[in-house]
Amino acid sequence: MKCATIKNGEECAFMAESGCSYKDGRCYPVVEKCEGCERIKEYGGEKYCTSYPEPAVKWAHGACNFATHVKATVDKSGQVKINPLKASKRAARGR
Repeated sequence: MKCATIKNGEECAFMAESGCSYKDGRCYPVVEKCEGCERIKEYGGEKYCTSYPEPAVKWAHGACNFATHVKATVDKSGQVKINPLKASKRAARGR
């Protein structure tokens, strides 16, 4: 449905016929860590995320999975984790 509260006219998954179904019936502004993301739009002088109603929650446990300005880091140590139980069985078979 289309939002009728803050993001007036935008498609919103949390909008219901009775109003916004997200907590407190509204979306929350972006946090500082969101700056630079392509999903930010300005509504009524405040910046809001177009993908999630409360960006601070997405950043609480690491990087937001919707963030377009954050690149995922890959561990390039070159070591493959081996299950010790499987390794002992292979050793016992002679592999």
